[in-house]
Amino acid sequence: MANVGEISFIGTGDCGPTNGAADGFSIESYTELVRPTLASVDLRFGNCERQYSTRMSGEGLSIHGCQPPAMAKIFTDCGYDAMTIANNHMYDYGPNPLIDTRALLLEKGIIPTGAGKDLDEARLPAIVERKGVKVGFLGYCSVLPEGGIAGPGKIGIAPLRVKTCYEPRGPHAPTRVRTEPDERDIRMIVEDVTALRGKVDVVIVAFHWGVDWVPRVIADYQVAAAHACIDAGADMILGHHPHVPKAIEVYKGKAIFYCLGTLCMTNSRGRNAAWDEAPWKHGAMRNHSDLDPAYPLMPYGKDSKMALLAKATLTKNGVKRVSFLPMIIDTRYRAQVQHQGSQGFDDVVRYMEWNSDGFDHKFSVDGDEVIIS
Repeated sequence: MANVGEISFIGTGDCGPTNGAADGFSIESYTELVRPTLASVDLRFGNCERQYSTRMSGEGLSIHGCQPPAMAKIFTDCGYDAMTIANNHMYDYGPNPLIDTRALLLEKGIIPTGAGKDLDEARLPAIVERKGVKVGFLGYCSVLPEGGIAGPGKIGIAPLRVKTCYEPRGPHAPTRVRTEPDERDIRMIVEDVTALRGKVDVVIVAFHWGVDWVPRVIADYQVAAAHACIDAGADMILGHHPHVPKAIEVYKGKAIFYCLGTLCMTNSRGRNAAWDEAPWKHGAMRNHSDLDPAYPLMPYGKDSKMALLAKATLTKNGVKRVSFLPMIIDTRYRAQVQHQGSQGFDDVVRYMEWNSDGFDHKFSVDGDEVIIS
């Protein structure tokens, strides 16, 4: 635990396995290796990747579907204090399970942010106080499901929509694809960050965004949105969705984790038929998105077994120290923090240096942590 006047914090990647006891997996088993690390800090935050409800009001917009509420035990096993529910699966079975998921987290003592009964509720921050240090979280989603955007009087998810344009570069060169945040949404987000800045000691913004499964690729809009939030007063950015770790950037002294990867995830449907179609069946993306046969229930590409925990010391004056803990997910889908000198530790650190090339950052190893400066 941290000293008096400061608190220790861990932010995790996506959480929401779909395989339970009927498939031979106890819920407790997913976290048994990482639980001591999560329990060692004062404050925990992550992404609730599934809906949890008995009211499946939609037709199932995703292969992942809606999970029984009992499966949400994993969130108390992790000890989460707050979670973002702004993600691409939070409307899989329509609006009622979204409301039920939010209510279920609150019943468990976990404060949600990022989705709700209307846009005003979706924009509400999750504020947690520990040892006199007040931390506020906000959540937004760029990979929005059909019909899932929150609005006035409409259940849904807090959006960061994306504008895409195409720049020709001559008759024999590939077109340059550029993305930027929707002006209305980034203005809303900056307003939220500015308002929260006046109420808490530390502001952390979570985004569900980016190019999934493919390592290293960061879209233009992600950099623009992250920088805008820090310019408005955010202290840290935590990214989710791609299921593989992505770049870490230090901007104006603040850490941006473009994606933490996965904490506890399975997909009971396994392989997606779309992966046998072009462009997945051929081309450069296959080099990284091919599935690992050792992980049939985690079909997110070969690099998805690597993941990060974002660790920080938070004080009344902001963030004092930021690091990451390298993790490897084993073939029983259990995330485990790696120790300095191990093959897994070295593999993840090398991967993150490669991932973060071109972004301002410096990594230094201190025990089992990788300090970010």
